[in-house]
Amino acid sequence: MTPSLALLAAAPLVIGLTGAPLTGATTTEHGRGLAGAGVVAAALLRPPAHTPGRALRTAGGTGGPDIVEHAAARSAAEQRRVLGYWTPRRMAEAVPLGLLDTLTGALGPVTALTRRPAGAPGPAGAAAPAGSAPQRPADSAGPAGAAGPVRALPGRQEPAAGPAAARHRAAPAGAPARRRAAAPATAVTSGARWTAGGAVRSTTGRVFLTLNGVDFVCSASSVRSGNRDLVVTAGHCVKDGTGAWAENWTFVPGYDQGSQPYGRFTARRMFVAGPWSRSADDSHDLAMVALNTRNGRHLADVAGAQEIAFGTARGRHAYGFGFPVDPPYDGEHMIYCAGPVREDPYGQTRDQGLRCNMTAGSSGGPWFNDFDPATGRGTITSVSSFKYSDDHGTMYGPYFGDTAKELYLTAQRS
Repeated sequence: MTPSLALLAAAPLVIGLTGAPLTGATTTEHGRGLAGAGVVAAALLRPPAHTPGRALRTAGGTGGPDIVEHAAARSAAEQRRVLGYWTPRRMAEAVPLGLLDTLTGALGPVTALTRRPAGAPGPAGAAAPAGSAPQRPADSAGPAGAAGPVRALPGRQEPAAGPAAARHRAAPAGAPARRRAAAPATAVTSGARWTAGGAVRSTTGRVFLTLNGVDFVCSASSVRSGNRDLVVTAGHCVKDGTGAWAENWTFVPGYDQGSQPYGRFTARRMFVAGPWSRSADDSHDLAMVALNTRNGRHLADVAGAQEIAFGTARGRHAYGFGFPVDPPYDGEHMIYCAGPVREDPYGQTRDQGLRCNMTAGSSGGPWFNDFDPATGRGTITSVSSFKYSDDHGTMYGPYFGDTAKELYLTAQRS
């Protein structure tokens, strides 16, 4: 694992994220669990001693899927508490940390959101120098130790007394273009406002969450599933790698300039791949979240759902969507990028890259193959995850292979 910075939207830098799960929340590790039930998983969770999480080994044993599961707002009271937590003010204060500022930690200066040690050589396409690493669109914390991940957290604007003042990166040349007509299926753009409507307008939304007492924002999408309540997003939008699970996790489909036409849905259960939970492996920066119903109605019945696929051909044309917050964006509109994807030029991950200027807050937004701009429908094959510090114009997303498929199958049965 190379040092990394994520793309959540947050202002403060947090060193070694730790945090207690919601009251009564539990964690279950499928397949590659600990030696027995009821064992506290210090390696997976680092909660305060007074509110321990539990890592349980399922009956499937070591041959089962390598998935880690976490219970969130299960009771009606917990759901009301989470919904009440997200006041208009808290949602508005989810301001991103500047993506290109320099962090100094155990691994030396690291540029936020790009995850390559500052000053390290290696233009795009060159071999990665030792110690270099990618960065995410919006959600990591500071160094987790000499060998641990380095992330920039998304969330609220940092208080004046915090470790660093709120920062913003320079806006890329040109503001996102407004488009009234549907873009062609093979459109190429590095960042434009989506105005064509269609199903993607309702199935994609913003995520509001809390990590270690700090509020953050991400992006996510509803996906077709057996339980009709499933969304896909980035792993770092749900769990800080080997660190804490998110709290107050809430999905707002169809968000637009503060409008919440389909309401808000709280998390019921969260799922990440074992490699993400154990070592923050960027090739597995993916999460599935099963939501609670709203007024007795399932998410898919209210906002719709997109198809999802695994093991697809690499290098295909893709559309990526999200709600970036850093300038020139403001998190209030859905932005999209489109074009062919390429392999990770450094070979550090199995991810693919898409030319895209989206900034913090876009983490977890869906990538589509076979996308039809006229209907707003396609097949999700990745999500926005990170950028390299020497290539701010390329977003990388994990390849949905066998592990992603097991993650989906486990989550849709919940």
